[in-house]
Amino acid sequence: MDRKAFVQAFLDQVWSDGDVDAVDRYVSGRYTIHHDPGDPWNGQTLTIDGFKDRLVKSRAAAPDQVFSVQSLVEEGGRIAVAWLWRGTHLGDLPGLPATGKPITMSGLTIYFFEDGGLSGHWQVADRLGIYQQITAAS
Repeated sequence: MDRKAFVQAFLDQVWSDGDVDAVDRYVSGRYTIHHDPGDPWNGQTLTIDGFKDRLVKSRAAAPDQVFSVQSLVEEGGRIAVAWLWRGTHLGDLPGLPATGKPITMSGLTIYFFEDGGLSGHWQVADRLGIYQQITAAS
């Protein structure tokens, strides 16, 4: 398996396109969010259905979101991805009604593999930057 191509396709189809059915092709039976501060699912282990629910809820605030991979590095069976993300704040976030503003952030995710699929991640993302963009005076 070409793990770099696998992760690229996962980001394109699942996160950028929002293809809920594609989750079955990429995620193993259990998916653990080892570290992802600010993510409501941080520290949880999800089933496939739980991951699909997370996908739908996570995309609701910016349904036009797109991930642009900047770098993929493979080490010890894990893939590290440096990415840029952009979208439009079209849906409410807790305490932040939709503004219609374009928003961007960067981050780094390390993906773990098990049983031929993704079994979890460790991630840092600039969520504070999103908050600042949404709340900035127009």
